[in-house]
Amino acid sequence: MATPGELRVGVLAYPGCFASEVFGVPDLLTMAAHVAGPEAPGYRVAIVSPRRRVVASGGASLDVRPLCEVDVLVVPGFELRLGADLDAWLGGLAPEIAAIRARAAAGTAVVSLCVGAFLLAEAGLLDGRRATTSWLHADALAGRYPAADVRPEHLVVTDRGVTTTAAFGAMYDFTLELIRHHSGPRVARTTARLALVDDARTSQTPYVDPSLLPQPGSEFSQRVMRRLDQNLAARYDLPALAAAFRVSTRTLLRRFSAETGHTPLAHLQSARVRRARHLLETTDRTVAAIASSVGYQDPGTFAALFTRHTGHRPSAYRATFRRTVETPAPSEPGA
Repeated sequence: MATPGELRVGVLAYPGCFASEVFGVPDLLTMAAHVAGPEAPGYRVAIVSPRRRVVASGGASLDVRPLCEVDVLVVPGFELRLGADLDAWLGGLAPEIAAIRARAAAGTAVVSLCVGAFLLAEAGLLDGRRATTSWLHADALAGRYPAADVRPEHLVVTDRGVTTTAAFGAMYDFTLELIRHHSGPRVARTTARLALVDDARTSQTPYVDPSLLPQPGSEFSQRVMRRLDQNLAARYDLPALAAAFRVSTRTLLRRFSAETGHTPLAHLQSARVRRARHLLETTDRTVAAIASSVGYQDPGTFAALFTRHTGHRPSAYRATFRRTVETPAPSEPGA
């Protein structure tokens, strides 16, 4: 029996779910309960399933309990590869999708971690709601469920009792927010420090690696993109670009937009930011020098573009994502 003020959290286990996401939320809540102390309202967590036996990712067998009344139902993610047969996968999870739908109808707050959002969407919970998921699969979620308002830049989105999160690590962003709401900001802050979890993140945009995303377009737009990528520092000249491909500017814009969904200038700006991110992570060049190397003589203009694309100013991005490259120690003489 739950004690007064105790928050009841159920984590929905299902075949192939990420075991680490099943246990990540309960583990952080356990830490928070210790921080809050025995007199504070705590958390009662159960791993639940409509099945009697669940084997998670990696072959881990999970000890599950029958579905029960909870205040919050958490749906973990699963391994989703680009091009996977989602119809077959989700079709095999009919009991879980029905359980999600029923709990939401009963007034339970429902939360998905990472691509667990596909289960919520299949249950109809994302129709007309704002949502997020892993940046790698956000387009697939939006394409499959057009009634959902997918916000791929966000880490955590809550809309009328339904919460969705970005990829794997965002489960901690959600859990810290849950702790903050239930146990207070001091407990959330201390728990984050103990767990070495960043409690100040606001966006998943800085973590996007465009090289992992499917490349849009066909032969024509791919050739245009290659030319732009190879001339990042050059001034954007649409008439010259069109002339290089022996088409009018109007035809270039129309064909490129039809194949990719955006303009050549938008692609160029994204490519410049991608190159600048790499230089900020791996070199000691000044922001002004990096701006110049990707086509911007005005560091302020570059900083505004970079911030719009990543959510960080260049200096803040470098402080957060700088890669430390270790220099091999010189060998001993005669070694």
